[in-house]
Amino acid sequence: MIRKEFEKLVAEAVDELPDEFRRRMENVNISVEDRSSEEILRKQEIKSPSTLLGLYQGIPIKNRGVHYSNVLPDMITIYQKPIEMLCGNEDGIKERVREVVMHELGHHFGMTEEDLA
Repeated sequence: MIRKEFEKLVAEAVDELPDEFRRRMENVNISVEDRSSEEILRKQEIKSPSTLLGLYQGIPIKNRGVHYSNVLPDMITIYQKPIEMLCGNEDGIKERVREVVMHELGHHFGMTEEDLA
């Protein structure tokens, strides 16, 4: 799938969020990359680049206090190639993108891996 089509799937996943969640997406950027870097894999203690589908980096909303200001935006990165390899067809890719976007936004809102499971 070409990058523009994949980015459109990511944008659609965000657009499909309920308004109450979209309104609370504060200071966060979402981007698409082919796959994660070796540095990120080491930091996350992940051995296989094909297993990391998305990554949230930032300060979750529930951890932001009164002194939260003038900080760089949180980053959510969606990794295109691992998702494509995992899914195989366009319908599967679309569904997995939606799941990964929601999962990473869950971290933005302060949910842990256990909460999201």
